[in-house]
Amino acid sequence: MAKELKFVLMLDCYGELLTEHQRNIMELYYCEDLSLSEIGNPLGITRQAVCTLIKRTEAILLNYEAKLGFARKIVRMKECFANISAAADSITDDELRDRIRSEINKGIKIL
Repeated sequence: MAKELKFVLMLDCYGELLTEHQRNIMELYYCEDLSLSEIGNPLGITRQAVCTLIKRTEAILLNYEAKLGFARKIVRMKECFANISAAADSITDDELRDRIRSEINKGIKIL
């Protein structure tokens, strides 16, 4: 998993456990793809302060993931759904194939 995608996924899993400030900075950096200056200038903080906060928050997210593993499990579940969907393509019974795909879609939405 790409580094950026990994942190976006971890933000989805653990973002509510961060402070509002940490979460906002991380979302601006990883989700909105803003530069350190673009984040820091409106907030009145330096690029270095933004960088330090991002690094510290990344460490927090990695710690949560190491202990809980939710992001890793979500990735594995999505892979399983993709494999089931690919296998469903070979089912000739249209009704059964559609029911399986419907259940896959429900599962993906839950994630």
